[in-house]
Amino acid sequence: MSVRDYGLAAPHGPNMDTDRHVATEDLHGMSPQEASVFQSILKPDDIYDDQGVYWADMPLMKRLRFVNHVDAVEAKKELSSIGRMIKADPLSPVGYYMRNMVIPGAGLLLEGYVLFSIGNLKPLFQATFKSCWQQPGKKNPNPICNYTWVEAVDYLEIVGIIVGQILVGIIGDWLGRRWGLLQDATIMFLGLLMLTASWGVTQNGWVICYVWSLFFYGIGVGGEYPMTATSGMENAVGSGKVSTKEDRLHRGRKVTSAFLMQGWGQFFNQVILILLLLIFHHGTGNPPYSKLAAQWTYRISFAIPAVGTLWLVYYRAYKMKAASKQLATAKRKSNVTGYDTKALRYTFTYFGPRLFATAGAWYANDIFFYGNKLFQNNFIAVITPNNSSVMVGWLYNLINVGVSLVGYYMATFFIDNKLYGRKWMMIVGFMMDFILFIVPGFQFSYYQEKSHVTAFQAMYFLSSFFNQFGPNSVTFIVAAEVFPTPIRATAHGFSAAVGKAGALTAAVMYNYITDPQKFHVVPWFGLGGAIITWLFLPDTTGLDLKEQERRWSFIRDGREADYHGIAIHPQHLSLWERLRGVGKHYNPALDYQQKLEELRGEWIDRQARKAEEKDQEELDDDEYSSHVSSYFERTHTANGNGYGVNEKKQLSDEGRRPDE
Repeated sequence: MSVRDYGLAAPHGPNMDTDRHVATEDLHGMSPQEASVFQSILKPDDIYDDQGVYWADMPLMKRLRFVNHVDAVEAKKELSSIGRMIKADPLSPVGYYMRNMVIPGAGLLLEGYVLFSIGNLKPLFQATFKSCWQQPGKKNPNPICNYTWVEAVDYLEIVGIIVGQILVGIIGDWLGRRWGLLQDATIMFLGLLMLTASWGVTQNGWVICYVWSLFFYGIGVGGEYPMTATSGMENAVGSGKVSTKEDRLHRGRKVTSAFLMQGWGQFFNQVILILLLLIFHHGTGNPPYSKLAAQWTYRISFAIPAVGTLWLVYYRAYKMKAASKQLATAKRKSNVTGYDTKALRYTFTYFGPRLFATAGAWYANDIFFYGNKLFQNNFIAVITPNNSSVMVGWLYNLINVGVSLVGYYMATFFIDNKLYGRKWMMIVGFMMDFILFIVPGFQFSYYQEKSHVTAFQAMYFLSSFFNQFGPNSVTFIVAAEVFPTPIRATAHGFSAAVGKAGALTAAVMYNYITDPQKFHVVPWFGLGGAIITWLFLPDTTGLDLKEQERRWSFIRDGREADYHGIAIHPQHLSLWERLRGVGKHYNPALDYQQKLEELRGEWIDRQARKAEEKDQEELDDDEYSSHVSSYFERTHTANGNGYGVNEKKQLSDEGRRPDE
């Protein structure tokens, strides 16, 4: 653990009451200046007050004032920074947003574009190729296609995503984040070429080719989930520095900002489809639609993201060479070269309930999320009776996507707020979706009436808003955040795959129940998701990843009871973990001394390496504050044999050097 991992160690000035200071109590020979520096390093002022009290240990009113003050100061600092950027170059904030939010989420933008285009194109195919794409019956008395393959469009795409989430999640933890990201982009590019060129001697042959192209593309889409979440999280603050104020205050926003690009993908897809249909259908969106216009519309709509995906392959191959840095560091510390099977085993042992929470909540969410998308055509049919134009449905979908984008952006503003954060955002989102679906469920005929359909419309759009400003955004980040680095992509991929099983459930279930029954069945998944979240999901808002990795290192060494830090503070544990006594060893005073000795161990190690003249580039003297170095230098030799009091105790307890 390096001092640089804690951020800038700027002294806060002399501590005039050192003897009573919580942070330095019972520590030998520390001057006021040294105490102040260690306070800024080990107890940063964005999560600890001047007395060294953690924000979650403060009384309620003091906690509210402290959190609001920290957020206000940070907001003012960010606004001032934006002002300076604009003054220097009016377009520089746009460039910053592109580099830090758009490019990290480019894969999700492209997959969101294609993934949801399938549902948007289906009404066009049904209106144009009626004898093939419409269900056999009165409207299609002489079907020329096997309707099982038409239905497989919804199923095989999701199956491909599930395969990708599990497969690439494992690859990401085995070979590294960069290779997983590169593989995803390559598969998606090849899949788009297949979709653009898909054809058959008969229409049924075309449908079969189209379906398997979607399956192949889905593998790449599935891999984007664990790879974007883990790489975005681990590189959120650059250069692998994860224990900084930027990480604690803005990690959620950075990851969610990348994830919301999926919403922009949906938006751009709908806009481009509308424009392409107008171009190829003589400037009108009204039926009847010619087969030539439909073919050009859908093929060009896939060719456009293929260009962007080819660029993504290049970018990940040549510009993201450090994407696996954090994983490599974690493996090096654990002496693991391949896939960390011990970490996998320990994850089930120690974090099994968390895995149940991330997977179960994602399953419940995708029943809602994909249920909302799949039910969209039925909903539009209710509010626009006797409409036969595809364009009307697309325009309503554009409104729905716009509402969703507002929810995505609201999530980025609140996901790092310690008083609301991940867990409450997910619970509130689930409960609001439950209410907004259950109300029309018991009065479906009433809300179908022309005089009340606007209320129905409002509830439907609000369900989209709270899904994004809630579980759909939160599941993406917590499924990576609550697990250790060596197994993070695997756990995220598994959780996401279970979530897509929820999407598959919705796709199958909606074929067998009526519209009113959908509103009777689906809401209960929202209630179930809220309960699972409340019981089993920890709240990691404001908890830096370095602290979670510290706890993981103790668990891995078989010394779980020796860890006393904030990663086991009741605030950051689930209700289930608290009931099982996971946080009983939390002790701020012991943890401070422990972190100080860990810091000392690294200092001793670095001094030894400097003496051997190894790795000089990494061993600059500025790595440590002069007060830090002087304190360790003085106490290192004060007690003989080259070790201080605490080192001697640790040697006798463990039979090894403290830094080993």
